[in-house]
Amino acid sequence: MTERYARSEAMLQRALNVTPLGTQTFSKSYTQFPRGAAPFFIQRAQGSRVWDIDGNEYLDFSNSLTAITLGHNDPDVTAAVRAQLDEGVIFPLAHPIEVACAEAITQMVPCADMVRFGKNGSDATAGAIRLARAWTNRDHIIVCGYHGWQDWYIGSTSRSRGVPQATRDLTHSVPYNDPEAVDAVFREYPGNVAGIILEPMNVAWPRSGYLDELKALVHRHGGLLVFDEVITGFRFANGGAQEAFGVIPDLCALGKGIANGYPLSAVAGRGDVMKLLEEVFFSFTMGGEALSLAAATATLEKLRREPVTDTLARRGTSLITQVQALIDGHGVGAFITLSGHPSWSFLLMREYNGYESTDIKTLFLQEIFARGVLNVGTHNMSYAHSESDVSRLVEIYNEVFPLLRTAVVEGNLKQMLKCEPLKPLFMVR
Repeated sequence: MTERYARSEAMLQRALNVTPLGTQTFSKSYTQFPRGAAPFFIQRAQGSRVWDIDGNEYLDFSNSLTAITLGHNDPDVTAAVRAQLDEGVIFPLAHPIEVACAEAITQMVPCADMVRFGKNGSDATAGAIRLARAWTNRDHIIVCGYHGWQDWYIGSTSRSRGVPQATRDLTHSVPYNDPEAVDAVFREYPGNVAGIILEPMNVAWPRSGYLDELKALVHRHGGLLVFDEVITGFRFANGGAQEAFGVIPDLCALGKGIANGYPLSAVAGRGDVMKLLEEVFFSFTMGGEALSLAAATATLEKLRREPVTDTLARRGTSLITQVQALIDGHGVGAFITLSGHPSWSFLLMREYNGYESTDIKTLFLQEIFARGVLNVGTHNMSYAHSESDVSRLVEIYNEVFPLLRTAVVEGNLKQMLKCEPLKPLFMVR
């Protein structure tokens, strides 16, 4: 362990005494970060920067797992939350801000005739699936992508421990860009599949016509098309991936950037389907919590007022172009590839020369953290990222990529590590 992360390591030891994995979120745990060569606790954040509890400053390209779209502690959002705090946080009846925020979403998201709020993305995806099952009177569901921690989805993954087999049997995972696999599930369970929920895009781009074909196929079988836009919503475009790709789902799940990091999510969709939520139970004590709704309202106003998503796309495109040039120029393309959307791109490590992808990723993380960049192989853009931030990231990759090439090609990667390599684990994507 280096002195650079001494306080983080000490705090992790404390945390492990009282919290499984030492944190509340799997993707922030020590399973994802190399012990002794990474920070584990952040003290504060502002704009495109964060500071760990050891006082180290980082250029943040993680942005709280894509929950931050405008930048940390955005002044407009913070001002709205402070103003709302003077009125109160939660009330014995609904607050008008519930209506204002729902109206803003219906004005921005193409499929959204009506809206109901939750707190986490998993609330929204689970609510959309319960609603789809109720609308169709069917139990089976098709999934494509990552859709949260609840039984109906996570039972279809390797993290299924604790999920009843009967629940697991109702969920069917299919590959992306493969409508034939979707059709096969509908044919295997005729009249019993409520529809499909998918991330309209994550690592790979939809092939030409895929989303349109998928919508037609699902409707032909009497199911509903549900987009999980927890990440893509308010990031790919103001109206999400459905606006960007011009394919309107029956329902969608929204979250993360909806409130620039405040805990809020939403189910939105066709009015006739959404009206069924008067009978389908989807209700939370904190569903009308006003601070998050104030944050969301301010966030959505800023998205409409300023060129937020255009800026994410422009800066992200510049980043992708420059990083791909580095991959090619430094000859690391055999074990590093770059993919994804400009606002949410991925550096993917793969096995090479006897090293696991996790070995290579460990050295990558060790070196970028030491140089003051925080990400886990993704570039989650925010409006606060400047051109100089992108340039700084590229400079650091220009130092790290040749180091990785030497380590992997010459076979001395393990000797260059200051920590144990990460272990292959469940990945959400």
